[in-house]
Amino acid sequence: MTKKNQHVSQTPATQLLRAKGIAFTEHSYAYLEHGGAQHSALVLGLDPFTVVKTLVMQDQDAQPLIVLMHGNRTVSTKNLARQIGAKSVEPCKPEVANRHSGYLVGGTSPFGTRRAMPVYIEAGILELPRITINGGRRGYLVGIDPQVCVQLLGATPVHCALAE
Repeated sequence: MTKKNQHVSQTPATQLLRAKGIAFTEHSYAYLEHGGAQHSALVLGLDPFTVVKTLVMQDQDAQPLIVLMHGNRTVSTKNLARQIGAKSVEPCKPEVANRHSGYLVGGTSPFGTRRAMPVYIEAGILELPRITINGGRRGYLVGIDPQVCVQLLGATPVHCALAE
């Protein structure tokens, strides 16, 4: 069930967005373990291409980074590594991702992370008029203008999407 314009949750992500005066809508849904962006898109009636996944990854030196990707695409770690000047990039183990972000995997938002990390955004996301992205809790998305990812996070556009 989507609840728009109704306060659902206070998270580090929503605290940051509110503090910066960023307008957003709130979208709650029944979280499904391993359901991912495809599940949230389905239950909320959204296009999975506009539901953005927040992925915590690491380079060859175990330095963490965040990748924002369309919900129905996967990351080509080879293309990503080449574009960011890394030898390799791989997903962090869930417990490591939780430690870096301060969120539980499945509820990771790029906003209000425990640790500052470089953020990379699939370039096509920035062409969308609006996206939904995790609001810092499992079963909770926020709708925002994708340019906020560049303005608040300094997200660098990359081309590393593969069709799922």
